[in-house]
Amino acid sequence: MKLILRIIVGVIFIVSGFVKGVDVVGFSFKLEEYFSPSVFNIPFLENIALPIAIFVVAVELILGFMLLLRIRLENTLYALIALCIFFAFLTFYSAYFNKVTDCGCFGDAITFTPWQSFTKDIILLVGLVIIWFLYRNEFNILQHKNSSKFVILTVFVVAMATIIGYGIMHEPLIDFRDYKIGTDLNAEKAKIEKNPSSYKTYYSMKNAKTGEVLEVNQDDYVNEKKYWEEDSPWKIEEGKTASKMVKEGYASEISKFKPESLEGNDLTDKILAAPKAVLIFVYHPELVDQELLAKTEAAIKAEQGVLTLGVSTLPTTFKTIENAMMDGTAIKTIARSNPFVLTLEKGKITDKRSAEDYIKLKNKR
Repeated sequence: MKLILRIIVGVIFIVSGFVKGVDVVGFSFKLEEYFSPSVFNIPFLENIALPIAIFVVAVELILGFMLLLRIRLENTLYALIALCIFFAFLTFYSAYFNKVTDCGCFGDAITFTPWQSFTKDIILLVGLVIIWFLYRNEFNILQHKNSSKFVILTVFVVAMATIIGYGIMHEPLIDFRDYKIGTDLNAEKAKIEKNPSSYKTYYSMKNAKTGEVLEVNQDDYVNEKKYWEEDSPWKIEEGKTASKMVKEGYASEISKFKPESLEGNDLTDKILAAPKAVLIFVYHPELVDQELLAKTEAAIKAEQGVLTLGVSTLPTTFKTIENAMMDGTAIKTIARSNPFVLTLEKGKITDKRSAEDYIKLKNKR
């Protein structure tokens, strides 16, 4: 039993670390959400979200593999238990206060709600405590050095470091996102329109006489006269109205693909209908390398008969091609570098790469 439990828990940590590590930049975006003023309000950590993401992934992968190989088992278990407690705090906070809708625990491969993730962390924590209890009399025996295990661990670390580094410098080696190459955005949008999600507005109602507080959806509010009739003690609490999903439709990040002109016109249909469209995305225009951006614009402008567009959060980011606006978070679901180039043919993604890789590709031709 203890062998099976140890392997299961170890594999879960390795898989969790791997899917985050293969797209560690995407994981750093999730950490930025946690560090933002609306969640933990530690914005100074947003600037070092990527190094923190790399550290967290490395710890998760190495400790998971050490658990699998029974290397320094006692210390490994203590470290994993501490890690689980930390993650459980994060997920409980985001779930209870409804701050982050997807914890990012398994990257884009598996989407967990914060409550699901909190449950997962508690189950893992219980599993680790049971493993500690089952192996507690063997810790001294297992402390003897085994060089072959450390060689295997070293090979594993080097392999994962290579995968993580490749994802940072280029694109994730395995793409779990909705915007992977081959995705037909027209087909995805059709699925979304056929099976949309439904939302309702919920009001926080407080009784001025009794102090009672109720959450009332928009239909009940309209249908029940007591909430809005003249002299009613029930009042809507300011700033606590929320929109909640009541029916989940076809879920896809493609629904957020809505570039707009500077005049506010939706450019989505124009882009998806073009025989070929090449888009430059910039999610942090204030941090972009201007020289690199200029070279990227020049490389794109050299293409003939192509719809070219620069998509950013600021209207003056691009100097030689048409500017378009899009939400920064939505851009981050597409781009893993700043700037980033996406190529579509009649709405189908045929290529995606960092600006540096795009320029190198063009220079080879």
